[in-house]
Amino acid sequence: MGERIFQVDAFTNEAFKGNPAGVMLLSEPQSDEWMQNFAREMNLSETAFLMRLQNKYLLRWFTPKVEVDLCGHATLASAHILFCEGLARKDEAIHFESASGILKAWYVDGWIELDFPAFEIRTGTLSPQITNALGFEPRQIYETDVNLLVEMNSFEEIRDYLPDLEKLTMLPYQGLIITCRMEGRFDFASRYFAPRAGINEDPVTGSSHCSLAPFWSPKLEKEEFTAYQASERGGVLKIRLENNRAFLQGQAVTIFEGEARI
Repeated sequence: MGERIFQVDAFTNEAFKGNPAGVMLLSEPQSDEWMQNFAREMNLSETAFLMRLQNKYLLRWFTPKVEVDLCGHATLASAHILFCEGLARKDEAIHFESASGILKAWYVDGWIELDFPAFEIRTGTLSPQITNALGFEPRQIYETDVNLLVEMNSFEEIRDYLPDLEKLTMLPYQGLIITCRMEGRFDFASRYFAPRAGINEDPVTGSSHCSLAPFWSPKLEKEEFTAYQASERGGVLKIRLENNRAFLQGQAVTIFEGEARI
């Protein structure tokens, strides 16, 4: 067996920035257990597994612990590899079949744009358990598709926040999104923690922005944004809301290519 495997830094145009993802090009189907074990071996926040199906690609994403229904940076990394390896034309859209339906990717002025679902934001009910897990009492909490979302007062609060990861795993959410309004180059900033999924902090999270854009749209009275994810590695996204879809733009850099020998 010689399946090709790549590591790609996504949502950045610089090596060793953004969010690293594994991308494996499968020549034949593999079992869920095999893919989960391989993702654990890669030990990245997500590893994407791609297999060609006529005019589209079957796409699945695994963290070191679980399979997830949607992953932005590993989809961006997958599209980047398909375009760079000549497996997809840059003047045509790539169609991915996934647990979140058909997703698309295409080139736009040197960036890759992803067509993703936009998630509804619901006002949540604050409880002592949530306050204890957060380590502070927010004015209001919100619920997205699978995540808890909390608006912070400033970028400094975002940057300096130290989560209690063990307590976060006890909450009934996949992860925690914290966000704040920005001035200048970026409309808003965020960080994302998902210890229940084996990701203590995700460097740059495309799927969280499928919630962040609908959250900020009425507050900022706009539907196009430039966002910054304030992890240690950092990353930049452009987002556009249209017809209940979130269109995410990012760049990516290939770090290495290898071959699976199992």
